[in-house]
Amino acid sequence: MASEHYFSSQPSSELRPREITVRIAGRELSLATAAGVFSPGRIDPGTEVLLAEMPTPPRDGIFLDVGCGWGPIALTLALLSPDATVWAVDVNERVLELLRENAKRAGITNINAVLPGDVPSDVVFDGIWSNPPIRVGKAVLHEILSTWLPRLGVDYEAYLVVAKNLGADSLQKWLNEHLDGVVEVERTSTSKGYRVLRATRL
Repeated sequence: MASEHYFSSQPSSELRPREITVRIAGRELSLATAAGVFSPGRIDPGTEVLLAEMPTPPRDGIFLDVGCGWGPIALTLALLSPDATVWAVDVNERVLELLRENAKRAGITNINAVLPGDVPSDVVFDGIWSNPPIRVGKAVLHEILSTWLPRLGVDYEAYLVVAKNLGADSLQKWLNEHLDGVVEVERTSTSKGYRVLRATRL
């Protein structure tokens, strides 16, 4: 339906499954996507920028992908850090099913693809990565980031990618003002119209 978005919790559009071949963490993978999800035909350009610009994650730890979609960030983290536990959260149940399928296809067993409320409240993260859902609107976006960024361990980092023309600079300013004393946010790179922001937990 025309009013439906990829951030609908249970998309009512026809599934229309498809397969795409993408390169993730140096591996060519055949993965499942479908209608009613974000960027079903390829890795989104913003996500590509984030994956290219982020430092290599440590081999182990507890990581989080916020707004995981069908899984390019979570799959990358799981492949690069085989001893890590990767939590991948999204409100769209269709993409969580796709990510679970894609993890199986890639032989990955260290991803927990769950709804946000299913992450145990006592989990503290050693890193957060996200191509956040800017189009949900500022109020929802701010709530999402205010929920997850404080759950970083002290001195650990989150990496966010945001299009410059969709408010990357104003988001950086908002985070520094409203999460003052919680995180410090700086821009680490600009590529192809996207900013990569690093939030360090204080």
